[in-house]
Amino acid sequence: MSPEDLLKRLDQLGLAYQNTHHVALKTVEDSKKVQHQFLSSAQGGGHIKNLYLRDRKKRNYLVVAEQDQAIDLKALSRTIGATNLSFGSADRLMEHLGVLPGAVTPLSMIVGVEKGVTLFLDETLQNCKQIYMHPMVNTQTTAMSPADLEAFLKSVGCTYSWINLTNSEAS
Repeated sequence: MSPEDLLKRLDQLGLAYQNTHHVALKTVEDSKKVQHQFLSSAQGGGHIKNLYLRDRKKRNYLVVAEQDQAIDLKALSRTIGATNLSFGSADRLMEHLGVLPGAVTPLSMIVGVEKGVTLFLDETLQNCKQIYMHPMVNTQTTAMSPADLEAFLKSVGCTYSWINLTNSEAS
């Protein structure tokens, strides 16, 4: 799915969003270089990282966390009820979420739903004014309220869980 198609879908749903073009961002460190354009975390900006994971039973997960949240995969496994979590390959990422590495986003659940990907969101993001995520490419950022993100997820048939990731921190 192209970013244009995704944004058209948001328009059709009547969801509020703001979209910004920028240089390609592949890491949290890259993202921090352009965050001056957006609300800071202190102002209610939800700056995220997205972990595409797979477990021993070959189940696929997308975990969306606040960008600076430390995550221990063993603790996260217990939190989400999975065993032996590891990062999914670039090929699986494209197959299951329709995006390349660096462009992973909760909005990719428009593809992930059909592929059986399970979505978990860091519950601290519910308190943000805006959550900043890529619209299927890493050269744009789309800002949406948590309520509008939830409305989008529901519109594509995505069930998701808000989880406490502070229990999944690295020691």
